[in-house]
Amino acid sequence: MVSRRGFLKAGGLALFGIGLGGIPGFLADAVASTVTPSLFKKRKILVCIFQRGAMDGLMAVTPFTDNFLKAARPSLFMTAAKGNGNDKPLIDLDGRFGLHPSMAAFEPMFREKRLGIVHGIGSPNNTRSHFDAQDFMESGTPFKKGTTSGWLNRAVGLLGHDAATPFQGVSITSSLPRSFYGENPAVAIRNLSDFNIQMRGNVAGAKMASKSFEDLYDQTSSNLLKNTGKESFDAIKMLQKTDVRNYKPENNVVYPTTALGNSLKQIAQLIKMDVGMEVAFAESGGWDTHFNQGKDTGVFARNVNDLSNCMMAFWNDLAKYQDEVTVMTMTEFGRTVAQNGTGGTDHGRGSCNFILGNSVNGGLVHGLVNPLSKDNLEDGRDLAVTTDFRSVFSEVADTHLGIANDKVLFPDFDGKKIGVMRA
Repeated sequence: MVSRRGFLKAGGLALFGIGLGGIPGFLADAVASTVTPSLFKKRKILVCIFQRGAMDGLMAVTPFTDNFLKAARPSLFMTAAKGNGNDKPLIDLDGRFGLHPSMAAFEPMFREKRLGIVHGIGSPNNTRSHFDAQDFMESGTPFKKGTTSGWLNRAVGLLGHDAATPFQGVSITSSLPRSFYGENPAVAIRNLSDFNIQMRGNVAGAKMASKSFEDLYDQTSSNLLKNTGKESFDAIKMLQKTDVRNYKPENNVVYPTTALGNSLKQIAQLIKMDVGMEVAFAESGGWDTHFNQGKDTGVFARNVNDLSNCMMAFWNDLAKYQDEVTVMTMTEFGRTVAQNGTGGTDHGRGSCNFILGNSVNGGLVHGLVNPLSKDNLEDGRDLAVTTDFRSVFSEVADTHLGIANDKVLFPDFDGKKIGVMRA
């Protein structure tokens, strides 16, 4: 017989959008007779956004007084000086760093000290492979390819209580990201409006799930219904009964009609539906800017505009939930200091990330960015990684979620925190 916890964890339950249908009938029937109380007291929620493709941190947050950068990027360099031709100026943050003008939505949060930036952040592993760098960052073990769990899954396991819901860790993606691999409950939901249930794993496992999940349920139902607990079914019932298609954000917020905007809107719905979510994950793509990167217009400007506008729509929608939520971005590495011959930048090392929340030590650009002379560059070409991503991720998780076991969260790491969160 399969226990409640084993049932939730076996292969990892993944809920994914299929465009039609909904919760399988046999599972819907199982919850139909339950009541739907307020299941969970307010819990802290960490929302992570992975910017896949490697964001150019030097263009997102530019050290605009650095003449070495200006020389290395003759057609990409941006300044905070006004009246600079037809170009929009950077938003001067502190006299040295300037925020890309397409990220103007972030400026009020920075001024209010609720948005912090870490520059020179990255992995100690110097790979410039997207796949490997993302894998190392999501596993949290930058020198071990064989790690079977992701750091967000381990975070779920360190929260100090057994999950009463399969929605403790949620990714708004079509499949479970590497960050959520592991033994603790986590689900992937592509679309709250229309979804089905599939076992995470290989193709054979997926086919088994679609063909014989009900058989598995029938074989274990007597034990499952006794041991799973009403809470899990109540959470599923919430998704079934709530009119997610006609969700109305608070404060007249309008989310961008983009993939990230849709993902964050659904995370906001789950927070308000009180299904016990504590860690959430979303993705933003298109950051691999090898050519025609642009300055205040173009692909990079569109991407940072979407990122900042989506995050601020999400934040403003949360209203009374803001004290419970912290949002953190991540990207696998940065871009080269020098532009290439096609108006873009190539795979580099250090980048920057953004942390938004009421407990953030905001209004500061944390980290170390030395003058970008060639002798200060990593491998003579890249912004040096001066802050290990694990020191930031662990500090955010420790402070916001109350996790105090970094040896489990990030094995083999004993680095210091940098003060990006307020005690």
